[in-house]
Amino acid sequence: MSQRSLITRRTALLTGAGAIAAPLVISTAGFGQTGPIKLAGLVSLTGSGSPFGPNNRIAHQAVVDQVNAAGGLLGRKIEYLAEDDQTNAEAGVRAARKLIDVDKVQAILSVWASAVGSAVLPLCWENKVMLLGISAADTLAELPHQGYFVRTQPHTVLQAKEFARFILANNAKSVYLIMPQTPFTESVFKTIREGVEPKGVKVASAIIDNKKTSFRSEIDEMVRANPDIFMMGGYVAENIVMAKDLFRANFKGKVMGFAYGVVPAFIDGAGKEAAEGIYSIADPSPAFDSSAYTKLKALVKKDQLDTFMCQAYDHANLAILSMAKGKDATGTSIRDNIRKIANNDAGVKVDNALDGLKLIAEGKEIKYSGASGPCKFADNGNIIEVAFRTAQVKDGKIVQIKA
Repeated sequence: MSQRSLITRRTALLTGAGAIAAPLVISTAGFGQTGPIKLAGLVSLTGSGSPFGPNNRIAHQAVVDQVNAAGGLLGRKIEYLAEDDQTNAEAGVRAARKLIDVDKVQAILSVWASAVGSAVLPLCWENKVMLLGISAADTLAELPHQGYFVRTQPHTVLQAKEFARFILANNAKSVYLIMPQTPFTESVFKTIREGVEPKGVKVASAIIDNKKTSFRSEIDEMVRANPDIFMMGGYVAENIVMAKDLFRANFKGKVMGFAYGVVPAFIDGAGKEAAEGIYSIADPSPAFDSSAYTKLKALVKKDQLDTFMCQAYDHANLAILSMAKGKDATGTSIRDNIRKIANNDAGVKVDNALDGLKLIAEGKEIKYSGASGPCKFADNGNIIEVAFRTAQVKDGKIVQIKA
């Protein structure tokens, strides 16, 4: 575990950069007598998280539309608003300020980037707004969030342990790690070292400047070290550059990367030849065999869903059901009731808001389990149960494999 540290809003702001785009707002028409219940997606429509943000927004809106069509929540319509955080802490704070101060939302859903999550979470707990996030940096759970935070994405120590498991499973004797500076870079390096060095694996690491247009010098240094496995630990943009440099350098070792950095957009950008054979690690697997996954595919009319869209679907359902359970449409009600519907193994299992709302109205206890899998949360907000999968780029496609 990385050394405990508190991330102030000012510190988190320093991790972001980029221009501020005009906010995007999507509203669901219809108001109850006391006004709509407002939920918001703070999603990455631009920047490194842009391959995922649009689908997360679609999932939120689909759940809200479904509930509104069935009569709404607590006798009121739900209004959904979406803002682009640009995968940037400063832009994220500005968007969150609007959502909280102007729009008066009760929950912010599916924040993806850790830098954004770290910057926005203090605003949420100060205003009693619930944050249901994806952001994986361990430090978020260490902040004094007063319970106004849960995440369905495994935190970075769990992800790094999965990298260590892959390294050992492949009998590597040496590994080289390269990542841009993020709120979780040091904890990833530390956890991998602790997992493999006692087994005799030699570990080297380097931090790159993600503003560079080429990492050839860093890649050349890595190639000279001749590791058995290279961890290409960037987001999509950095990985595209590194993969091209790797291909030019004719690196023969195995290459692994975070699942969020090895996606179809990465293959398109790097080129089929440069991407071929690269492993996608620490991807929390959607619950492919679940009825929730099947229902979500039908709801959004997509044949394949990534883990983040599944998590976004679960965030919207969890927020709605928690307010119904507490009979109060506030962020505090979500905080106080989310574990009552998510951790309650004795409840009737449900995988969508409509079924859950009916059972709650009948006075029955429920247990929500969704498209991303079991949604059980520790007291600090971390997800408890996670199913990982390993994939590999084969002939231009990402294929699940046995690691």
